[in-house]
Amino acid sequence: MANEKKMDCVLLGLLSHEPLTGYEIKKRMDTTLKLFWNASYGSIYPTLNGMERDGYVTKEAMTENGRDKIRYTITEEGRAHLREWLKAPVTKDELRYETLLKLFFGGNIGSKITLEHVEAFEERVKEELPYIKRSVNILENIQEEDKEHTYYMLTAMFGERVYEAYLEWCKDVKRILGGDLACMEGERN
Repeated sequence: MANEKKMDCVLLGLLSHEPLTGYEIKKRMDTTLKLFWNASYGSIYPTLNGMERDGYVTKEAMTENGRDKIRYTITEEGRAHLREWLKAPVTKDELRYETLLKLFFGGNIGSKITLEHVEAFEERVKEELPYIKRSVNILENIQEEDKEHTYYMLTAMFGERVYEAYLEWCKDVKRILGGDLACMEGERN
């Protein structure tokens, strides 16, 4: 199943908890799922329209606070499609970081600029990690309220551990490339 086709299952997963507007879906993608999946409005709305045609969701036009909105609700056929996808083997776990790509080819530009990229990556991780830790803490305290909270917590725990590993890796990169940079600067003097 191509990544585009997985988008329908991502949206169905979100809608399996509650009816949502496209805006609300995007907001959840940008917060709750941002550690491992992202989407633009340009992919969300066409997917929702396709899922409506396929009978996986229904939509309801409504006005809320003077604004026209369309709220999407998962159908039983949509739930069955989601369950089938959840049962299927994982076809691809993918890690794509431009920082790693630039590091891999960093020999073409040198340590100074490569270190700047790694330090920028480190800052982004440091900014996100407290958010993830808070999520884990909150979910640990409310997992008894809803069985879904345990699954959310386990996903957040993965993010927490990965981000902590990223920070350790950044220290190693700075130590190694920082040493290279010091050697190169010493050779110039």
